[in-house]
Amino acid sequence: MKKQIRGFHLDEDNDWVAELECHHGQHVRHKPPFINRPWVVSETGRNSKLGHALNCVKCDLGEPEDSW
Repeated sequence: MKKQIRGFHLDEDNDWVAELECHHGQHVRHKPPFINRPWVVSETGRNSKLGHALNCVKCDLGEPEDSW
């Protein structure tokens, strides 16, 4: 199910997590060469993705909201 990105926060391992409109979180790591998301390392890059939709597997599975 597609849900819009509303914000971002760092997890306990200093990896970025997208905060989705459904109150689920989804990691958006930049770990080249396997995961290439250079936009996540800057505030400008992250801000450019606000409002974009990601597929939320947690919604598909009916999981409860995450707590940050």
